[in-house]
Amino acid sequence: MKLQTNTLGALDKRITVPGYDRSALSAGIVHVGLGNFHRAHQAVYLDDLFAKGLDHDWAICGAGVRAPDGKMREALAAQDFLSTVIELDPSGPRPRIIGAMVDFVEVAPDNGPLIARMSEPATRIVSLTVTEGGYYVDATTGTFDPTHPDIVADGAAPDTPKTVFGAIVAALKARKTGGLPPFTVMSCDNIPGNGEVTRDAVAGTARLSNPEFAQWIEANVAFPNAMVDRITPATGEGERALAREFGLDDPVPVTCEPFRQWVLEDNFPQGRPRLEEVGVTFTDHVHSYERMKIRILNGGHAIIAYAGALMGCEFADDAMRHPLVSAFLRKVEQEEILPHVQPVPEFTPPAYLDLIEERFGNTAVKDTIRRLCLDGSNRQPKFIVPSIADGLRKGASVEGLALESALWCRYCFGNFEDGTVIEPNDPNWSALTALAAEARDRPEAWLSQRAVYGEIAGNDVFGAAFARWLGLIWSDGAQVALETYLKTQPKD
Repeated sequence: MKLQTNTLGALDKRITVPGYDRSALSAGIVHVGLGNFHRAHQAVYLDDLFAKGLDHDWAICGAGVRAPDGKMREALAAQDFLSTVIELDPSGPRPRIIGAMVDFVEVAPDNGPLIARMSEPATRIVSLTVTEGGYYVDATTGTFDPTHPDIVADGAAPDTPKTVFGAIVAALKARKTGGLPPFTVMSCDNIPGNGEVTRDAVAGTARLSNPEFAQWIEANVAFPNAMVDRITPATGEGERALAREFGLDDPVPVTCEPFRQWVLEDNFPQGRPRLEEVGVTFTDHVHSYERMKIRILNGGHAIIAYAGALMGCEFADDAMRHPLVSAFLRKVEQEEILPHVQPVPEFTPPAYLDLIEERFGNTAVKDTIRRLCLDGSNRQPKFIVPSIADGLRKGASVEGLALESALWCRYCFGNFEDGTVIEPNDPNWSALTALAAEARDRPEAWLSQRAVYGEIAGNDVFGAAFARWLGLIWSDGAQVALETYLKTQPKD
């Protein structure tokens, strides 16, 4: 059955449908980046809130700035902006229809429709999921890069911007000119200090064409930090087939684990939905939650990704059942990551590690190892390198993290140990494969990536450990390297 408003009453009774009148909703949030994570996270929280009879003026208007966003708009518009979200519990899938989105802005090259929608008085929050690599951060400096060609182009033509940040600047300017207060800009991407990173991107883009307005943005626009969490696999034919098992004809269903978490700074001058009523944590200490999640969970994904790939694992739960990969994860986490993470009210670091091991091992989720290996050049600097830097500063062991980095290097060589080709899996794949080939005989070539390794690129201790592990991987294989590491004693 085609998913539409007028078919909700006829759906399989196992499917939970919106428990509110969608015709009474109005959009207060413009969200840019309608990928799977947003639809399984922010949209679900709002769906829960609306079902409580609360805040029906905070529905979502979707938006995008890339060509693929136009395809998503077509798919969702054909089903009245409804989304299928299937929670993958080991006891069985739990499908529900999410009705929190009521519109989707037309995607245009000059972003005119998006700017107009953000300029409307009803828009009080603009939220973003544009991926970790979408904020134009120079990995060498860790700060916004105003020299990126996309940003330079927006600085030269601020009225017809191509990036989301240029569009936000144009909309803020239009609101100021029209006497409207600025909306709050809320990043929901998995980036340390995502509020500050977003502020720097918006103000930095504005500064190229109007330095005075950039200062006004920094002084008057709210950019709350947030920590977001829910494992959400990519959609493929398997996910569409699962939707069909419940009688749903939906080309873009979303699957996800049951667990979800959202931690937010309460910095919304123009108001916000009462998300605390549906489990969102509001706190001034987002960074503590963020550090725990990014280091332990996202770092953990990287640890099992490349080890799992080289051990022949297809899914995350396969990796957790592989004795070497799962033991590798626990040893590196306990000895080299957890010591640099502080507890939060809900979890101690060891308890959080127990939780993520359970989540990674969920046999129903089928999160692919290939997805976890994706975009290492953007993810490693955020998820792995900070733990290495902390360990080096404190004189602690970084052996396991050096092995993780060597496994990433070996993966980027471009084939598995049996010679099977690894299809490109990073925006910088060609450069990475060339460096990985050079590093086979000269390991320091890999560590020359300042954009990835930053201050640790020239560290002798880390360099020696990396070279030793990479040499062992090439001489004896990844399995022997993992076995050797697991026999090492913790450093006092």
